[in-house]
Amino acid sequence: MALGPVGQIHISVTDLDRSVGFYRDVLGIPLLFVVPEQPMAFFASGDVRLYLGVPESEEFRSKTVIYFHVEDIDAEQERLAALGVAFRDKPHVVHRDASGELWMSAFNDPDGHHLVLMQQR
Repeated sequence: MALGPVGQIHISVTDLDRSVGFYRDVLGIPLLFVVPEQPMAFFASGDVRLYLGVPESEEFRSKTVIYFHVEDIDAEQERLAALGVAFRDKPHVVHRDASGELWMSAFNDPDGHHLVLMQQR
């Protein structure tokens, strides 16, 4: 492979403080740092950094779908729902093969980005 693994993903937001609260306090993703006097915040999602930022122009606005591995999809959906997250669906099987089943359940962040819980069973 010529490129290394993904190191950072940018997620466009409209209100940085609201989004920091959602990703840190609701989703429970560790906040690394907020850039002073700039609309930028960075989170540690495993080996990938999530960069939340207000884009300088429309050409840099991102539309993302992010899939998060979880150990127990039912328990995580219940935890997030108790914190006010509205899910679009219940956990369900999206693929079966000899190795098991892939389960998913989707919701949105405050800016409408699609976020999905996924668990291999």
